[in-house]
Amino acid sequence: MQTRNKHYFIFNLLFLLILMGLSASCANKEETIERILLEKELFDQAQNRLRSGNFAAAAMSLEMLEARYPFGRFATQAQSELIYAYFKSANYEAAISAADRFISLHPNHPNIDYAYYLKGMSGYTADMSIFNPNMILEDAASKRDLNQAKKSFSDLSDFLLRFPDSDYADQARQRMVFLRNLIAKKEIYVATFYMERKAFVAALNRANYVIEHLPNSSQVEQALEIKIKAYKELNQSDLANITQDLLDAFKEKKIKS
Repeated sequence: MQTRNKHYFIFNLLFLLILMGLSASCANKEETIERILLEKELFDQAQNRLRSGNFAAAAMSLEMLEARYPFGRFATQAQSELIYAYFKSANYEAAISAADRFISLHPNHPNIDYAYYLKGMSGYTADMSIFNPNMILEDAASKRDLNQAKKSFSDLSDFLLRFPDSDYADQARQRMVFLRNLIAKKEIYVATFYMERKAFVAALNRANYVIEHLPNSSQVEQALEIKIKAYKELNQSDLANITQDLLDAFKEKKIKS
């Protein structure tokens, strides 16, 4: 009798354990299904917002998707699209940070060129104060914006070195031409400012920067003219004459081309 009760107890215990296991399995399966559905729902929401042009809201959906499901099936795509969403919503600093993060996490991703491209494109925007006449020299914002324009130029140059045949290469080159001329204009603007205040050495430094670092810009001729004037003011006639010869040769070459 005792043996029978013992067997009966063991049988019931095993049966109970099986039921508990099945119940836990069902619960886990339900949780997994729910998680997948929520992940897909967030992903679809982000896609709809991107398609409708609601980029700030799309960025919020993508941030939430990545935060909740960092190792989910849409995680990599969310990280990539987050760069674009930030860029399109004019959150350029966030776009650069997101691009750097994506490049670090996925250096061999098939669309890695797009991350480099958007990073460069995010570096400088037209609403910066680079030509605000009240922010020529001493204002920190003006200096920051000029440096950021130079950084953007450098980033796009890096992009083209890495991906010369990218689908985005032509757009990057156009942007670099714009940035190069913009930076050169600012340097000439500041050089002229220095000349007016008789800070001739400082003016020379600005003009030299254009000639040495931006030789293909539209401001080289002006830079040479500023150098000639500055050398004359500094009583350095030999250097003024040499620079005049360079200016004459530059003009002749421009006419022939």
